[in-house]
Amino acid sequence: MTKVALTVNGERHEADVEPRQLLVYFLRETLGLKGTNVGCDTSSCGACTVLLDGESAKSCTVFAVQADGSEVTTIEGLASGAELHPVQQAFHEQHALQCGYCTPGFVMATVSLLQENPSPSEDEIRRALEGNLCRCTGYHNIVRAVEAAARAGA
Repeated sequence: MTKVALTVNGERHEADVEPRQLLVYFLRETLGLKGTNVGCDTSSCGACTVLLDGESAKSCTVFAVQADGSEVTTIEGLASGAELHPVQQAFHEQHALQCGYCTPGFVMATVSLLQENPSPSEDEIRRALEGNLCRCTGYHNIVRAVEAAARAGA
């Protein structure tokens, strides 16, 4: 076992972890944050996307020990009380989900994109989100949601 200390959604956590435990399982099983989903375990789908030190990262590709000392933001850390984050609000208003399983990963990838590029073109949005897969939608409403979030200044 290895001791790790991470700040997750603004709260410091210390725990003993197996050196091979993936960050996604640390978040879900150790911390009980179920919003970060396990979709494929191969980094293909993006359902596990979180912000790691402010950058979009697929948490199924990072060991918890690699995140030691880092700041992690999950979907649970975006809203402010009952008020949704502007990206979450845009996804809701634009109906950018169907089953919702991939939505947390898309939202987190969008937050990262808009931090880097506050006014992306449709092509830039599609390129930035190509590492996230949705098996239910045609992506049209997801792109519309990102555009709406950008207009809202997310």
